[in-house]
Amino acid sequence: MANGDNLGATTGADLLALSPVIPVVVVDDADHAVPLAQALLRGGVRVIELTLRTPAALAAIENVAREVPEIVIGAGTVTAPEHAEQAAKAGAAFLVTPGTTDRVLDAADATGLPYLPGAATVSEVMRLAERGLSALKFFPAEAAGGVDYLKSIGGPIPHVKFCPTGGITPQTAPAYLALPNVGCVGGSWLAPKDALANGDWDRIETLAREASRLG
Repeated sequence: MANGDNLGATTGADLLALSPVIPVVVVDDADHAVPLAQALLRGGVRVIELTLRTPAALAAIENVAREVPEIVIGAGTVTAPEHAEQAAKAGAAFLVTPGTTDRVLDAADATGLPYLPGAATVSEVMRLAERGLSALKFFPAEAAGGVDYLKSIGGPIPHVKFCPTGGITPQTAPAYLALPNVGCVGGSWLAPKDALANGDWDRIETLAREASRLG
């Protein structure tokens, strides 16, 4: 059973409700994953997206799924069909894609896990909605139009909600979270590279506590 099932993250909409901010983390050392997850939990954040951008990512997901069952562990940067299967086998409870192709969507569906497919245009949003997907990742958020863009498409497509990710900061996050079509944001600032490298878990706990108060 995938880690996080007992926390009710069974749909994309559930994922958007777990935390105001989903930490988006690149892990270079799998041994950092468990203390990282524990620090986030202490700070009140019970979800984490570990991106499949490094050789350590799948092992990191396995470690968290096994040792920190209280947190909902997801795999991000799912860009190929095999990534979806690998992440599911590693124990991921959800998947996140930066963009979408039919093959990646089919592979994500095949895992049975909830997932947030990436979209950056109205046509992509409409196409995903046709597949019955109403909780999406908006990426790259700032570069693709940010708050004003999401506000504009909320009128014609009000039933779709987003997790904007990409370039968002603690200062800009509240403006996104105030939008009715935003459920949460993705943020890399909760786990800075230097804090991970130095094992500064207290700093990450503090950043998580601040982020948990944004919603």
